[in-house]
Amino acid sequence: MRLPTRPLIVALLTLPLSAQAAIQSEAVEYQDGDTKLKGYLYYDDAVSGKRPGVIVVHEWWGLNDYAKRRAEMLAGLGYAAFALDMYGDNKVTTHAKDAKGWSTQVTENTDAWRRRALAGLEVLKADKRVDPQRLAAVGYCFGGSTVMQMAYAGAELDGVVSFHGSLPTPGEGEGQRIKASILAAHGEADTFVPPDKVAAFKGALEAAKADWEFISYGGAVHAFSNPDAGSYGIDNVRYDERADKRSWTAMKAFLEEVLAR
Repeated sequence: MRLPTRPLIVALLTLPLSAQAAIQSEAVEYQDGDTKLKGYLYYDDAVSGKRPGVIVVHEWWGLNDYAKRRAEMLAGLGYAAFALDMYGDNKVTTHAKDAKGWSTQVTENTDAWRRRALAGLEVLKADKRVDPQRLAAVGYCFGGSTVMQMAYAGAELDGVVSFHGSLPTPGEGEGQRIKASILAAHGEADTFVPPDKVAAFKGALEAAKADWEFISYGGAVHAFSNPDAGSYGIDNVRYDERADKRSWTAMKAFLEEVLAR
């Protein structure tokens, strides 16, 4: 019997491998009260069975390609990642005035802010690919503040990660409701978050006896993880490749730990 030629052998070996690493995405429509929302679920179809789920909360610009890309990257790590929608109506902008207005509408009512985020968490928990006992949330800027509010609401999360968030503190008595372990990645030179606010954040978590970790990156300013940050033309908003890579590595280790429990 004649053996296949080498090119055919190579082709037979590589075809199954290329088919194994396909990241899929699905748009998911859901509601918070009367507000229609649309998020995007990302997962690796080569992973069998249920896997941990991770919420991804966008910056104040809205659910743009950056947030979706981060969710896709998390799916590549073996998680099911849901990039949720905090605004509805497909609101995405590159204009700070619009972004500030939309984010303020959400954050001016803390209970409603939390409810909107928790609605996205319920979508993730209900997905057939997700292990509802192993959940985390990751957020950027406005999203970083949002995942902290989820923690203060007592959400059933194993961990939350805030990237360059505004570091809100829990309300009276809310520290005792925190179930999630916390990782905050912060730009040391971020003038939007003054030292006294950083100290208040740390102090509140310590008083609550929370499981928390705070990493500050020297020289990094706001939005340091977003390669497009400099395009917005805002002072104190700039990408920092070193801080981006280091904070992503720290997040990966953190998620591996808290979601393995």
